[in-house]
Amino acid sequence: METLHIIGGGMAGSEAAWQAASMGVPVVLHEMRPKVGTFAHQSGNFAEMVCSNSFRSDDDERNAVGLLHWEMRAAGGLIMQMADRHQLPAGGALAVDREAFAEAVTAALRSHPLISFAEGEITELPREGHWIIATGPLTSGALAESIRTETGAESLAFFDAIAPIVYAESIDMDVVWRQSRYDKGETEEEQKAYLNCPMTKPQYEAFIDAILAAEKTEFHEGETAGYFDGCLPIEVMAERGRETLRYGPMKPIGLTNAHQPDVKPYAVVQLRRDNALGTLYNIVGFQTKMKYGAQTSVFRMIPGLENASFARLGGIHRNTFLNSPTLLDDRMRLRTRPGLRFAGQITGVEGYVESAAMGLLAGRMAAAGLLGRDLPPPPPETAMGSLIHHITGGAEAKTFQPMNVNFGLFPPIDAKGGRRGRKDRYKAYTDRAKDAFRAWLAQ
Repeated sequence: METLHIIGGGMAGSEAAWQAASMGVPVVLHEMRPKVGTFAHQSGNFAEMVCSNSFRSDDDERNAVGLLHWEMRAAGGLIMQMADRHQLPAGGALAVDREAFAEAVTAALRSHPLISFAEGEITELPREGHWIIATGPLTSGALAESIRTETGAESLAFFDAIAPIVYAESIDMDVVWRQSRYDKGETEEEQKAYLNCPMTKPQYEAFIDAILAAEKTEFHEGETAGYFDGCLPIEVMAERGRETLRYGPMKPIGLTNAHQPDVKPYAVVQLRRDNALGTLYNIVGFQTKMKYGAQTSVFRMIPGLENASFARLGGIHRNTFLNSPTLLDDRMRLRTRPGLRFAGQITGVEGYVESAAMGLLAGRMAAAGLLGRDLPPPPPETAMGSLIHHITGGAEAKTFQPMNVNFGLFPPIDAKGGRRGRKDRYKAYTDRAKDAFRAWLAQ
């Protein structure tokens, strides 16, 4: 039996190792800590939680994250098993004792007879064998450079410049209209690729005032040097002059308001479709360091977004991730090097649970391959399936950014609108997903 090598002992690498070993495949787990540290990690334990100690909502009936918890439990996931064992009171969320949790994951992996360990840094992509790279957002500089050399300079990002993403169903289409600037495009779909939110001069002035007054997070060392020239946060643009945004991402030229053709907007906020399903739209050019609470209130000042529901809020921070839609196949293999799989945050998912889920899939798929079988991804109707579909082809490659699991990634379900309708619709999503995931597991 050939051996599966896994680089990185975070959420994804730990889960991948557990899944592959549980299928009878010998695993070597490579981890550079504690020999080589990072600025975020405090220990040499596997699955160390470096930010929050929360796995977020545990509601598997009306929440996409809770559904992902359910799927990982159903698949015998180590991360969820140890999270449940070391749970802390947190209302409807799943929070854990982070030290006890990491120690338990480490003990479980070290006690498995098919898992062995190699300490020290791996500085370049291996040329032979079967590997999963699960090195996360803090991939070491040498290995990141090797990945960049293999995939192309434009295919590996070292920063998130994240624009907020809005659920399409929460946009007021009585205010917003569809049009590409100057009606560019050869097809009607291309000519109407953007949603446009018009602003009057008073609305624009109030919006600028709100941006300037909003609470912001600080930049960390190394986040600003030589980076923001082509990707400035909106608050930095506003600080450079009150009209800067109106000549940047909010320029009104080339656009005619379909609802009021004779009224020229003073400024326009554009939204661009963010997934193939058309359920998510990102606010173009609106990367920001505003705190999350401030973002919600400021962005709801935009006409048409007064009742906006956000799948993701904006941000800018250091993060290493692949342009996975162009690089990975649906088995999470590098298209140019099928012996290499990627898993976790480096693939462009965000969050502990999402990272572990991609590790679970990569571990199972790699093990199946070594056992002479092919394991397809879960259906897109499932939480895991929606994530892997998004990162390996459902997302727009040109605007690809890390994403949490959310119902906007799932194939839509027809249901009546309103708050009551939304609750019923979410339950329909999770019921459908559980049936599909059970059928996938039965394979």
